[in-house]
Amino acid sequence: MILSLIGLAALFVICFLGVPLGYGMLIIGTLGFAYIRGMGPAMEMAGQQIVDLSMNYNFSTLPLFILMGAFVHRARLSDDLYGAAHAWLSHRRGGLAMTTIAACAGFSAVSGSSLATAATMSKVAMPPMRKYGYDDALATGSIAAGGTLGILIPPSVPLVIYGILTNADIGQLFVAGIVPGLMLVLLFMAAIAITTRLRPELGRAGPRTAWPERWRALGRVWGILVLFTIVLGGIYLGIFTPTESAGIGAVGAMLFAWGRGRLTMRGLFQSLVECGVTTAMIYVVAFGAVAFSNFVAMSGLTGAIVRSITALNLSPLGVVLIMCAIYLVMGMVFDSLSMMLLTIPVFAAILVSLNVDLIWFGIVAIIVIEIGLITPPIGMNVFVVKSVVKDVDLWTVFRGVWPFVFAGLVALALVIAFPQIALWLPSHM
Repeated sequence: MILSLIGLAALFVICFLGVPLGYGMLIIGTLGFAYIRGMGPAMEMAGQQIVDLSMNYNFSTLPLFILMGAFVHRARLSDDLYGAAHAWLSHRRGGLAMTTIAACAGFSAVSGSSLATAATMSKVAMPPMRKYGYDDALATGSIAAGGTLGILIPPSVPLVIYGILTNADIGQLFVAGIVPGLMLVLLFMAAIAITTRLRPELGRAGPRTAWPERWRALGRVWGILVLFTIVLGGIYLGIFTPTESAGIGAVGAMLFAWGRGRLTMRGLFQSLVECGVTTAMIYVVAFGAVAFSNFVAMSGLTGAIVRSITALNLSPLGVVLIMCAIYLVMGMVFDSLSMMLLTIPVFAAILVSLNVDLIWFGIVAIIVIEIGLITPPIGMNVFVVKSVVKDVDLWTVFRGVWPFVFAGLVALALVIAFPQIALWLPSHM
């Protein structure tokens, strides 16, 4: 128990000194295991865990969905998505901020990445909002919050990681994220509507688009609708597995980008390199996490936590609420992937003993992590938006995300109080 706490402290220290998290967890996990069992067994453990994880069939889903997102970005579908949402929503008070949320939701449906969604929509959505005099806080806040939808609306990279760590069905996790994702979109839009009703000067209504142009704008996003329907519909109907759907989605996105004349050989090479770099980064963090979790389990921390929570005689709901509180605190310091890899192996062991549905908890955890992505002092999406929109002060962005933080907390409360919001669709698969 004490040894694992020393290991955690050492991990924080070397990460703050600049060592990447994946390598930090791999180093501390291996050395901690070596202290308990010897260097030979520790090296064998680390090597075997890396081989086992890299050979996991479900892991092949990850690079394929990342590649699909790269091709979608190359096809510049984000511009068409924003244009379609703009045509339907811009005439409302706060309509351009709502447009941003809607476009982020559409882009999330084929990118699977929160940071990629925030970075892309910062370039697409910020200029028109400034053109119509939107307050910088509302504009950047809506982009940062909309970006968080990338890890809930399927296909989602964190949901793939969660499924691998807990042996939960990835297809059911994807389908479980649909209704909560759409609910969160509506809650974000409601937050914008309330904010601009109280302070209309933050986001005044724009010009109304004629109905024929609205339908033409909607017609330009048919590709993303088809791609989303094939990928999620095939999983829901049992036509193909998540890995097969990822392959189909990657090929479909590539053909779509090529058909629009936006995928040259150079663009194809750059997309493949981008996918490889992102996948390698995630793999390194995952390899470090399994080594570190083995050390934590061997040192007795997992068992001690389980015994401590059991001794409190809390209901399963009480345990889940404690875990949510831990995530909210961790979200102020860690990014989403780090939080999941550090906690899910421990939390899953506790939840299984309490017969908590791991599909439902996966959605709960993702919503809490989404909130963490936009809360100070280290809201990763906020920093991404700030890096793209360089002339906006960081605290301006943080000021703009608070209505969305409250909307996220409402979504969390609803999913916890009514689990069928997440479980209804998977139950019909």
